[in-house]
Parts: sequence; C-alpha cells; structure tokens
Amino acid sequence: MKFYNSIGPNPHTVRMFAAEKGITLDIREVDVLNSEHRKPPYSAANPMMQTPMLETDDGQPITEITAICEYLEELKPEPHLIGATPGERAETRMWVRRIDLNIVEGRSRAFRATAARAFYRDKIKLLSEPAAEELKLLVEDRIRWLDAQLGAKPFICGARYTLADIMFYCFMTFGALAGGTNLPEGCPNLTAWHTRIAARPAAKA
Repeated sequence: MKFYNSIGPNPHTVRMFAAEKGITLDIREVDVLNSEHRKPPYSAANPMMQTPMLETDDGQPITEITAICEYLEELKPEPHLIGATPGERAETRMWVRRIDLNIVEGRSRAFRATAARAFYRDKIKLLSEPAAEELKLLVEDRIRWLDAQLGAKPFICGARYTLADIMFYCFMTFGALAGGTNLPEGCPNLTAWHTRIAARPAAKA
C-alpha cells in the first residue's frame, strides 16, 4: 500500500489511526504548497485533488479519511478503533459523522476563507470573510456542545478510544503552537481529553 501524505489534519488522522494499529504505511509525500495534488498524475487518480490518498496493493485509490480508516480496520481489526460489534461500530460512526459535519467541515471552510484565504483564493470557491467568521462561532458552539456530552468520560465513545477521538484530536491540534489546542474557551472536559490523547505515542505519527 502507498499512502500519499501531506501537511494537514486529514493525513495526520490516517497516520495516527495506522500507528495505533501497528500498520506501517509506505508514505509518499505530496507537495500541496506547490499544488502537486492539483496536477497529473495525482489529480488523475484523485479527481477531488485532496490529500490523503491510499493506493491499495492492487492499485485501487481510496480517498476520504473515514473510508481509508475503515479499510485499514478491515485489514487489521485489532485493536478495534471503529468497533468490535455492530452496536460499537454504529456508535463510532455516529460520533464521527457528528464531528465531521458539525465541527470539522465548518472549521475547515472557515479556516480556508480567513487565515488561509491568500493561499486558497485562486484555487477553490470560498465563503465571504463575514460568513466565515459567523461559521467559526457556530463551530465553537458545537464544540462546547461536545464538551458537555463528553462530561467525565475518558473518550468520545465512553470507555472506547476510537476514530472519533483521533479525527477530532488531529483537527483541534492542527496549527496550534507548542503542542497546544484550538479548543475554544470554556471546554474543561475536552481540554483534559486533549491532554490524554496527546500523551499517546501515536499522536506524533
């Protein structure tokens, strides 16, 4: 398997997931700062022109981090990071979906339209800056909702450490200084959770 990697929280999610499972990825770096991902041959294999991408041993390209992680889980089920039973897998997918739709997608769109606007301006359609600032507030509201749902539980799925934790950790860590976090103020439960996840060796993958 070849793993097409770059900077950013999406590739970090897959690297961390693979590291937790003890899977060694054959990493090929993609220079996104110089738009390598937007040119052939990469863009021919991945028309979404995003990273990461996993190329299986039989040459199949798999994109989207949840799809890649699901594939890796099927190849090496243990330790279970999505779930050992239908109920566990459903719970993990529920939280991944909530985090992806309500936090990750909004945060990414807001980032591209504000702090990274100069880089993305001529590459993709962007929100207006005022709309992006409003979206940031909506995302912060959803993060505080997640903080309340987490409560005193060690992980997002309770006692189970899962893909939901990995995805949220990677996105809340991206761009933060000196091992910090992008969590908003007033999230004590998630702040403690972040410290627990950051202490895992795989977080450095």
